[in-house]
Amino acid sequence: MSEWLVNIFGNLSPQWIVVIVSAMPVSELRGAIPIGIMLGVTPVKVFVLAVFGNLIPVLPLLYFLEPVSERLRKFPFFKKFFDWLFERTRKKSKIIEKYELLGLMLLVAIPLPMTGAWTGCIAASLLKLEKKFSFFAVGTGVAIAGVIVTILTLSAKGYFANV
Repeated sequence: MSEWLVNIFGNLSPQWIVVIVSAMPVSELRGAIPIGIMLGVTPVKVFVLAVFGNLIPVLPLLYFLEPVSERLRKFPFFKKFFDWLFERTRKKSKIIEKYELLGLMLLVAIPLPMTGAWTGCIAASLLKLEKKFSFFAVGTGVAIAGVIVTILTLSAKGYFANV
């Protein structure tokens, strides 16, 4: 599997692969941490790189998602896409509506598919939460998710090494 990843990412170092994968919308750090550990990056380094990479898109999403999506929604394909994306996010944002920034942090911190920084930023934008506080809530959630995913990955790695 590690050869497959290296083929996809060319000659990038494992550290850059962790940063890039963690910045991507579907994988985020939930995918980057296991990949980094599999590629031999130390757990502390993979955690720091994954958190950093996952935070790269947060400010641009918080500040530019709304104006960019409004302009793109003039085109039928993008209107359909953003309607789907925002509706899916609204369904996941009940906790944010109830607890606001604490809910935003919890949504991002839960290491499940579609609950990471990207979804948190979309929800913060939809609910018109204050951007600087949203960045702090998303960042804290990313760090918590990073700790959880790192522990789970190391536990699984230890378990499978003994099987």
